[in-house]
Amino acid sequence: MPEKSVHLLLVEDVDTLREATAEHLEEHGYQVTQASSGEAALERLAGFAFDIVVTDLRLPGIDGTELIERAVQQYPGLIGIVVTGYGTIKDAVEAIRRGARDFITKPFQFAHLRHVLESAVEQRRLQSENAYLRSQLEDRYRFEGIVGRSEPMRRLFGLLETVAASSSTVLITGETGTGKELVAKAIHHNSPRRRERFVALNCGAIPESLLEAELFGHVRGAFTGAVGNRQGRLEQAHKGTFFLDEVGTMSAGLQAKLLRVLQEREFERVGDGRPVRVDVRVIAATNSDLAAMVRDGVFRDDLYYRLNVLPIHLPPLRERREDIPPLVHAFLQKLGRDLEPPRPDAAFSQEALRRMMAFDWPGNIRQLENVVERTLALTPGRTQLNVADLPQEIVGGADRHLAAAVLPDDGLDLQRRLQEVERAIIRQALEQSGGNKHQAARMLNVKRTTLVEKVKRLRLDAPPPNGPS
Repeated sequence: MPEKSVHLLLVEDVDTLREATAEHLEEHGYQVTQASSGEAALERLAGFAFDIVVTDLRLPGIDGTELIERAVQQYPGLIGIVVTGYGTIKDAVEAIRRGARDFITKPFQFAHLRHVLESAVEQRRLQSENAYLRSQLEDRYRFEGIVGRSEPMRRLFGLLETVAASSSTVLITGETGTGKELVAKAIHHNSPRRRERFVALNCGAIPESLLEAELFGHVRGAFTGAVGNRQGRLEQAHKGTFFLDEVGTMSAGLQAKLLRVLQEREFERVGDGRPVRVDVRVIAATNSDLAAMVRDGVFRDDLYYRLNVLPIHLPPLRERREDIPPLVHAFLQKLGRDLEPPRPDAAFSQEALRRMMAFDWPGNIRQLENVVERTLALTPGRTQLNVADLPQEIVGGADRHLAAAVLPDDGLDLQRRLQEVERAIIRQALEQSGGNKHQAARMLNVKRTTLVEKVKRLRLDAPPPNGPS
């Protein structure tokens, strides 16, 4: 009998063998999810931290070897088992070299399969404190400290490489905690201005009465307390990059002065009428909807267009859940090294990762790092971190998705209930995405074609009986 709640992904293109194997494993305590191809398996892995992947070696499209390699890259603690036919042992050995834990030859006895699985689970339990040391995040999923392997992040990395080579103004948008300043620094350190200064100013953290002097500097006697001349942040960033965070909080007067900087590359210090020339690249950031603020008349449209030359949007963490495991690993490595004694080998269990991936993270990456740091601080001397070590809001947040899974005393129609749940979730995704099927598919971790098929099957694209509301 496996340890409690072992989640297994079974990948086999022969339906009868897959279904029979799944039924047998479920009878022996495993929670089995089935996939008929490597591509379907990767879709499921993108949104869930399985404990074990059992895959046939020969599959249409992505074969079992590539599937195991990519699965272990994403989840270093995952157990990969390859099932191979007669005459392909050499290939199975190659799969082990690329990350599989063991292999089974066809035809196999169910008892032998269970023995291999139970041995692998036990081996992982004994080696869990070192599991994360056996793999490293690949450099191609990083851009100056930004961690991610999801499709939105890969597109972002490509965009950042292009934007970094330019000198045009950049506007970074995204929710609080998505890493806007980190992206700004990445652009600077990969740009031709990398040898010069990166200067940051948070408009929302400085009182309006002091913001102008902080931005442009002042001369002696400009106001009470101005006992000498002082350079502003813009002047300090000369030849380098100036990062202006929370730009949406600027007053109308300061917006006009910032516009002059972008147009003329000059400004005046507070209390001085002489223009100061400056050569800076401006990167602005905001968690506000500047386009809506323009429509409401609270943000200048000419400034908005000057800032929005190269727009970059950072997706919230809930839209790239597959990035949570590598982010957690990166934070454990960084924070663990600073502890006394150091604990760079600390690791979360797969069940804990599943709980973290199910949480919506309203505070995004900043909140995730805070949770990792808090967990490390409250578990001194331990390398294995479990669900019980997570804050209650994370555990409770994950349980909300299961709250409706109640079986009535008189039973229910399972197929109909599953269809109702599927319809409700897809409808919610479509509503949140404004009807954008591509975005809704990303939220549900499925292909757009899969979502379109489900929408048609569930008749979600049909108008309600009484016509449109």
